[in-house]
Amino acid sequence: MDKKDEHVLEAIGKARVVIRDGKVVEVGSPLLKRCPLARRFSRPVMDMTPEAIQANMEERIRGYGMCTEARSLLSDQDFVVFGASELISCGIRRGILDCAVLVCEGAGTVVVHNPLLVQGIGGRMSGLVSTSPIKKVQETIEAQGGYIISPDAAVDQCAGTRLAYILGFHKVAVTVADAETAGLLRTEFPDALLFGVHLTGVSGKEAGRLVDACDLVSACASREIRSAASRSALLQAGGSVPIFALTGKGKGLVLEKLRETDSPLFVKAGSLPVSMGEQPDPLI
Repeated sequence: MDKKDEHVLEAIGKARVVIRDGKVVEVGSPLLKRCPLARRFSRPVMDMTPEAIQANMEERIRGYGMCTEARSLLSDQDFVVFGASELISCGIRRGILDCAVLVCEGAGTVVVHNPLLVQGIGGRMSGLVSTSPIKKVQETIEAQGGYIISPDAAVDQCAGTRLAYILGFHKVAVTVADAETAGLLRTEFPDALLFGVHLTGVSGKEAGRLVDACDLVSACASREIRSAASRSALLQAGGSVPIFALTGKGKGLVLEKLRETDSPLFVKAGSLPVSMGEQPDPLI
């Protein structure tokens, strides 16, 4: 493992978490009191406290090696039906997409075309702010056909998307967590499918820019994303923490997931957004 081993995440409830040398060394105060998704984790977080969040992070380290050399990177398990990694891996399986530009702890921005790798990385990683190199993680990604943009584990979605097109991929999905990067990507790569993720706490202006640039956005616990998406969304998937499809391309990906899943589904036409079930508290 690299001597400088530190990984910073915006984790459950938007709490800042620092993991160093495989240990949780810092947990900030979460912005949320409750989250319906967090209550469904294998180690549930019923009430948002630093202690509960730390216990969940430690369970992830033990369970699949998050932020360590022991990181499990392949998965065929849907953690939620309409999560970003679930939708993107479905798109690759069904030929709608060629590859995904994601971020992974220990590797930074990566380009992957193996749907098991997409789900193994994205389904288990949330809100990565910065990371440091873990050689074994990078070697495993490359052994599974993935590409690392930098051995220093840089996080740069524009550089990753550029690499994807240089490698010859044409139907590229990119996860993006801020409005500025989303705008740059949309300008330089008009054909890319952009998926806005980890958007709790964005401003109204940022939400508008993200909705304008992206094909899909996760509402997370954002009041502003729900508001901005309501003006142009073509489809909503999920009621508690919804995903909004904002373009025909985004809508097509969600519909493909509907075709693939064996889960019972309820589909109804209506005005968006629709709130069903427990919501994150508060919406910010």
